[in-house]
This record gives sequence, structure tokens and C-alpha cells, in this order.
Amino acid sequence: MRARELGITVGSGRPGRWNAITDVPGVRVGHRTLIEGEGRLRPGRGPVRTGVSVVVPAEGSLGRRPVFAGCHRLNGNGELTGLEWVRESGTLTSPVALTNTHSVGVVRDALVAAEVTQRGPDELYWCLPVVGETWDGLLNDVNGFHVRAEHLHDALRAAASGPVAEGNVGSGTGMICHGFAGGVGTASRTAGAGWTVGALVQANHGRRSRLSVAGVPVGEAIPATEVPLPTPPHGPVPAQGSGSIIVVLATDAPVLPHQCDRLAQRAALGIARCGGNGEHTSGDLIIAFSTGNRLAGDGLSEAGPPERWVRMLPDPALGSLFDAVVEAVEEAILNALLAARTMTGRDGITAHALPHDRLIEVMKTACW
Repeated sequence: MRARELGITVGSGRPGRWNAITDVPGVRVGHRTLIEGEGRLRPGRGPVRTGVSVVVPAEGSLGRRPVFAGCHRLNGNGELTGLEWVRESGTLTSPVALTNTHSVGVVRDALVAAEVTQRGPDELYWCLPVVGETWDGLLNDVNGFHVRAEHLHDALRAAASGPVAEGNVGSGTGMICHGFAGGVGTASRTAGAGWTVGALVQANHGRRSRLSVAGVPVGEAIPATEVPLPTPPHGPVPAQGSGSIIVVLATDAPVLPHQCDRLAQRAALGIARCGGNGEHTSGDLIIAFSTGNRLAGDGLSEAGPPERWVRMLPDPALGSLFDAVVEAVEEAILNALLAARTMTGRDGITAHALPHDRLIEVMKTACW
């Protein structure tokens, strides 16, 4: 179930065909979901509620033909590897992979290996891939290290255009958003002269009381006394709002690296419109890339022509893209919440789905 299937419209912009990041031509998304076991936590054995997701910006090697990119940090208690090179070079040279906090290393190494297979055995090569994380340890045996390199390769093979699976799938399997089951969500908007902006989120953030849907304070109307928060049966209870969100933005508009930075910055406004406020323990990181200029030659060396011609939009033309980013991110978070099913993980801890009928009732009561 998605927001628009329930009759909930976010903003005034027009979505693309799939209302997904895959509406940007050439962008593909793939998931590998890992669900095994139930009952008491036995480190190394489960229960397992985790996975890997990938966003592939374009066909072929991103190392050989990178795209322009930029990034933004709303709050830095999280990880999105490779951002120093993105900031330095203004380019993205790998797919973007997402997983849980303690599996970043293995997924990063697997992305390097995937690029190596596209190159000759004698070719000198280095890579700084981009891998993001949010913590799924409340539902998942996060210290069991169940994500393996093969799972990243599965997600890459599964990467496709068209509709994107959402909710607790892939890297979003064990995630919790505003006290409900969360995970992966996506949305898109058309902008300017026929350009498209798409967003994909891994939503694992937010307090229940702050959740807002199209401006309606839904979290206050559906408190923990009505739909319980996921709570450990023993041990400390994590503070509300202590999770994180990763946002991946894509556009086919011909924007330059500093303009990608500016798009990434506006994603924070979409997070805020749903009630996220970048709390102290939340890792809220955003990467934005543009397929409007596919750079010729190897992006990591001096190979290729000495001059490269690129297109660009003047900065004053970015306004419609900013609007598209804010709306797409807001709707992507909502889609993650609506697609997620109730998930019971380790020690019987349960993240309940946002109840659709109750949501509609609250929206109607608020004169929606």
C-alpha cells in the first residue's frame, strides 16, 4: 500500500510513471532480504531481520564513467562511506548500497569486488564506494554479522527499473520509523523542463509524537497506548528518535556537483515535514547524483580526452528541483511506513505497522 492508493496526496507536484527513484532514466534498484528464525536472541544464530539494497545510477562501470554528485549531513551519528571523495571530486563512482550498521564493511568490500570483475586482472584499480547504514539491532541479531558479500551481489543482480519494493524489504527489513515498522520508501516528481527527481529513503528514525502526514499530527493521534512501541522485554529501552535515515536522490537534470549539494540539503526539509528533526543520536545523511552528465573517460585517472563538455542548469533554475526534492522525500518516508508490515524480531520485540484504517480516520477527523 502506498500513500496515493489511500488517497493521500503530498504536495502539488506531479509524480513520474512509477512514483519512484526509478523514474529517473537508467536508475535501477535491487534488494536482498534476510529473514530467519524467531524467539530469543542467540548472537550469531538469529533471529535475522536485515538485508541489502542497492541504487544503481546507470549502466556500466561508474568507476570508468562517473556521474556528478553531492551530499549533505543533517546529523552525523551514522555512516555513508565514500563521502569525502564525493565532496572532493564532485562525482559518484559506484552504486549506492544500504544495509545495517554493522554490515557496512562487508558490503563496501563486496562493491569493490563487483567493480573488479568488470576490469582486467592486470588493471590497477582503486575504489571508494558509497555504502549507507541504519541500525536494526532492536529487531535483528545485528552483532551476528549475517550479511555476506553474496547478498550484495544478489541485490545487484536483482536491480531493475520500474516499480520498487518498499517497506521492510532489503536493507529496510528490520527498521523502525516514528515508532512503527519502517524501512525502504521511494517517490518521484517531475520538475522544470521535463526533468525528473527521485528519492529513496531508508527510514529508521523519528519519535512517534512528532509524526506528521500531509501536515496532520498523526503521531499524537495514534500514541503508544493505542499502538505499542517496539520495546525490549528486558534491558534498556532505546530513546525515541534515536534511529537514523539515509536519503538517496537522483535526477536527470544536468546539474553540477555544487548544485547536487544544494539538492541534498533540501532533503532535510522533506524529513522535517514528516516530523524528523535530526536528533542527537540520529544519523541523517543524504547523497544526490545527476545522470544529466555521464563523464567520458576514467573518473579516477587522467585517461580520456583532456577536455570534457558538460551541460548545466543556471542556479536560478533550481527552484522547481528543490520543490521536487522536498515533496519526493516526504512522500518516500510515508510510503515506507505504509508499505511496512508488522515485524516481530529477536526476543519477540514487535514493530507494529502503521494502521491504514486508523490513519485515514485521523486524516478525515482533521478535515483532510
